[in-house]
Amino acid sequence: MRLFKAFLRSAAYERRFLTKNHWDFSVVVWIPLVTILLIWWIFAQTQITDLPIGVIDQDNSPVANTLVRYLEASPDITVRKLYPSPAVAEAAILQRDIYAVVIIPEDFERNILSGKPAPIVLQVNAQYGTHSGIIQKSVQTVAGTLSAGIEIQRLVKQGMAPSQATIAYSPISVQRISLFNAATDYQQFLASTVIPALLHILAMVIGATTIGRELRDKQIGRWYRFIDTGSPNLTLLNNSHRQLTELDSQVNNANFKSQSTQNISIPVLLFGLTGKYFWPILAYSIWSILALWLATPQQTIALTSLLATYIGLVLLMILSFWLGAIFTVASFSLRAGLSATGFVSAPSYAFAGVTFPYIAISDSAKHWSDALPLTHYLKLHIAQLQMQAPVAISLPIVYGLMIATIIAMVITTLLTKRALAHPERWGAR
Repeated sequence: MRLFKAFLRSAAYERRFLTKNHWDFSVVVWIPLVTILLIWWIFAQTQITDLPIGVIDQDNSPVANTLVRYLEASPDITVRKLYPSPAVAEAAILQRDIYAVVIIPEDFERNILSGKPAPIVLQVNAQYGTHSGIIQKSVQTVAGTLSAGIEIQRLVKQGMAPSQATIAYSPISVQRISLFNAATDYQQFLASTVIPALLHILAMVIGATTIGRELRDKQIGRWYRFIDTGSPNLTLLNNSHRQLTELDSQVNNANFKSQSTQNISIPVLLFGLTGKYFWPILAYSIWSILALWLATPQQTIALTSLLATYIGLVLLMILSFWLGAIFTVASFSLRAGLSATGFVSAPSYAFAGVTFPYIAISDSAKHWSDALPLTHYLKLHIAQLQMQAPVAISLPIVYGLMIATIIAMVITTLLTKRALAHPERWGAR
């Protein structure tokens, strides 16, 4: 009963704070909602099309004109402009008007008709990896199609049957079959994984500030006394709140200086902390439902896969709250806690193996990646929602997140007890 009261008092304490502090309330409610909808709107166009390129046509022949038409007809790229010289095209690339330029050299058609090599030159801005890859693939496809057509026509004119000419030109072909994300849907590829990463960052910030502000404002002793004894009755506070709070904090500091850590109950502290994070956990559980609902717009996902992914995402959010609290309470500083959360959570997505292959990073980076909870959640997310793998494959990740959350809760509780035992360190920024 005492523990349940500690939970309820702490949840009421936090609800009262959130209703009076609009910025903290927004971080819990409005900012994650806007973040989810904004990311989904950014990737509303699910595929990358019409990447602008330029062409320098130094041949001006019918075959060169055909090549330009083929480039324009490719769905991934569009010919923005025919440039008269490499210098003008380079200026357009530097200004990001185009991402690549195709140079058709002189005697292009003559070399083709005489059976000589007739290469075209593709200069691409490889600084943008995604743009570069798509443009190179498209130009290669166009060049291969045009080359095959010309060669097959030449063989047919020499008396070979069209089917034989096709085989003679390309005896070995590749039949590509996309096993997952066959439509190259960037909303599925990026947006559905970026949203959990951003929620992870926001959750760690909330975790740091929720307990950090009590330390910064020297209110953590008052908070503990309230959840343990129900005193003072916060519902009776009025406009003189600030004066009472300051006086109360001084009393708390004096009281805790005279107390030993033996008087602080760890179970009460654990339930009190759980109550303090109750509203953020509730809110982010709802946002997790929204994120998963958007991530599965036109797919038939097994209920067990959805359930496992949802549990994994909620556990990631809860773990993020406690990790943020650990960084803050361990350092006795909200500013240090926020810095640590930023250092851990902000680059997590880069190490998760979604955009850059996990197998290609260094061993030390792999160790760091394995230590980040987001890496494991995104493995679960991609396996269940995008590859529709059996749930059993991802259950170890769910168990791992659950164990990590329990350990984080215990560590946070012990560190908070240590913080309560050192009131002389309260008030640090």
